[in-house]
Amino acid sequence: MTITKDHIGGLVFLCLSAAYGYYTNDISMLPGDEYAPFNAQTLPGILAYLGGILSIALIITASRKSEDRLSLKGYDFPLVIKLLLLVALFGLALEWIGFLLSTIFFLVSGYWLLGVRKWKTLLVASVPFAVFIWFSLSQLLDIYLAPGRLITMLFGG
Repeated sequence: MTITKDHIGGLVFLCLSAAYGYYTNDISMLPGDEYAPFNAQTLPGILAYLGGILSIALIITASRKSEDRLSLKGYDFPLVIKLLLLVALFGLALEWIGFLLSTIFFLVSGYWLLGVRKWKTLLVASVPFAVFIWFSLSQLLDIYLAPGRLITMLFGG
């Protein structure tokens, strides 16, 4: 049997959809909503089923040609590990320096790891995007984003 990138992608997507569907039952609802035709668990459940169906379709329809076979040559796995560590540091930094600063540092560091070395390019590619996302979440969607423990200790809160 020939395993291709499409097979692996479909299997990964199937696992993510199954885990997402499993955890939709943990979404809390208001009393009486469990009998409503549309509640907080409805859309995530539908998305999990659609993800499962599409991933199975991808697995079934994936190319089985021998030239499409999976090859791990040419991939930069040390870079992937560095980026995964950066994501973990981003998660830790959120609690301490808040969403906006940690997102800016995350993007600048990610671009730096990917080879961008000009500071002007790093800042222009990171700061406006982070500010736009922060503004959209906190001001337009009215989602509370904690400023971070360090910011609260320094400036009060």
